[in-house]
Amino acid sequence: MDKPERVILTNMCVIQNGTKVLVEDKVSPWASGIIFPGGHVEEHEPVVDSVIREMKEETGLTIRNPRSCGIKEWINEDGSRYIVFLFRTDEFSGELTSSDEGRVFWMEKEDVLKSNWIWHLDDLMKVMLDGEYTELFLDSANDWKPVLK
Repeated sequence: MDKPERVILTNMCVIQNGTKVLVEDKVSPWASGIIFPGGHVEEHEPVVDSVIREMKEETGLTIRNPRSCGIKEWINEDGSRYIVFLFRTDEFSGELTSSDEGRVFWMEKEDVLKSNWIWHLDDLMKVMLDGEYTELFLDSANDWKPVLK
């Protein structure tokens, strides 16, 4: 019998408003810069419910009909797999409000990669916005080189 793999589940969502996308100026101990908002999937929580909850917590917006558009994943040093379920939507309501995770604001899609972006956002945009790929795998065995599939 195969040994179960330890997995950490998270989510990320790009919210579109015409030609603009919602970005977060992330504040964390390990990195800072522009990224799309997201967070962890709680124990026994459906993944879609988790992204709706995280968007409300981090942006103040209530999103509707988030569409799965791929995954980002890597293997941690302890052997656990870290999976980020990627979503996008253009359906939302509410008032934009930043959280302690970072300031959220609208940015023209074409300007995102001209900003101080982090965490392979250039490759994430190829998955989340362009639909060019469905998976971004960060290869720890090859100096964390991103592999798009």
